[in-house]
This record gives sequence, structure tokens and C-alpha cells, in this order.
Amino acid sequence: MASPENLLLYLSPDDENAVRKVFTELARRGFPTQHQTPHITLTFSPAMQPTVVHRAASLLRGLVPAEFQRVGTVVFGTKRKQTVAWLLETTNELEEAARELSALNPDGRGNRWTPHLTVGLRLPREIVPDYVAALDELDAPRIFQAVTAGYWRPDTQELRVLAGQPRPLN
Repeated sequence: MASPENLLLYLSPDDENAVRKVFTELARRGFPTQHQTPHITLTFSPAMQPTVVHRAASLLRGLVPAEFQRVGTVVFGTKRKQTVAWLLETTNELEEAARELSALNPDGRGNRWTPHLTVGLRLPREIVPDYVAALDELDAPRIFQAVTAGYWRPDTQELRVLAGQPRPLN
């Protein structure tokens, strides 16, 4: 199964490095290594419609950079592998834009968006409680700056910056 195309918000270099330090410390403690680039997903699709990308560029130009505040920890998934994420809050304007993009995306979740930053991807269910406990012990950022909005196509490794700062590929 191919990875989906995404509309993403990328963190400032300092915030991205702080999240990567959390990944490193969790791995040092014996948890699975996290390889993903820290990001906040707005919406995704097997093949993003050009109208959604165009609207994203229009909407996000005035909203990025954006501040996010960590307000909790959530676990996604009901099967053997689960995802641990920090639940985030941001401005009403950015929330409304993300909801509009999700509703416009035929593969979206309708007019819904749960802003989050994944800190543990595809974790075995049985380690999730210990993972969350370890995460709570770490000195992790509570405020994040999203400085780039982009359209990411993983199959071609193409990132099209829609708003904010240019970003080098990792």
C-alpha cells in the first residue's frame, strides 16, 4: 500500500530538534526508534485533489507561521499497533482552515480535524502505557511553531511549500 499524499505543517528547526531529542531519549530507554519527521497533518489522501492543494495554498498563506500548544497526550488505534501523540490547540482561524480542507478532500474526515503531533508511531499495544509514562518524565516542549505548510508526495519525495518558510528535505 502506497503512502498517502499529505497537507502538512512543519515545525521550526528548533522545535523539530527538540522533538527529535525526545525521540532519541525514548529510544535510549529501549523504546522503538522513531524515524518520522515531526509534523502536524492537516489532511491526507491516496492522491490529493489539485483543488484541495490550491485551496490550502490560499488559506494557509495568511495563517503560517502558527503557534500550537500541547494540551495532552492521546492514543490512536484499536488494534495491536497504536500511535501516541501530543494533542495540540491552535488559533480558531487555523482550525477552521484545516476543517475546510478536510471537508473539501473527498478522502478527508468531513469537517473535522484533531491537531496532534505523533511521538510514537506503530507501537505494540502492550508498551503504550510505559511509553506514555516515559514521555511524561521528559522535558518536552509545550509550545510549537509551525513555520511551513507543504504538500508532501511521498512516492516522488516531492515537497511543495504552500506557505511559510522554505524547507530542506531530510
